[in-house]
Amino acid sequence: QVNLVESGGGLVQAGGSLRLSCTASGRSWSNYATGWFREAPGKDREFVAGISWSGTSTYYSDSVKGRFTLSRDNAKNTVSLQMNALKPEDTAVYYCGIIRGATSILNEHEYDYWGQGTQVTVST
Repeated sequence: QVNLVESGGGLVQAGGSLRLSCTASGRSWSNYATGWFREAPGKDREFVAGISWSGTSTYYSDSVKGRFTLSRDNAKNTVSLQMNALKPEDTAVYYCGIIRGATSILNEHEYDYWGQGTQVTVST
């Protein structure tokens, strides 16, 4: 069992920044890619960004490309999502998940473990 905990969410004004973290504990998460998804009220969960285990490959949705940046520190069991130039439409609960390999990193149904989510609210 791998336990994932997201942190760093909060309330920010449009144009501001937040940094989300996903920290793993429990069983080793070696060779797992990490993805961030978000779920806004009344909407389906959508892919936001993903990063391979090695950190050499990153993936971003078109809606966040150029504004969000992923990084990981495997020694600290942490993946971080730096979110800049936030918009009200970024308001959602953000979830991190892990998946074996990165082939299906965009597909939430292929993920093995999920965190509990952290709320991000962007005001106008």
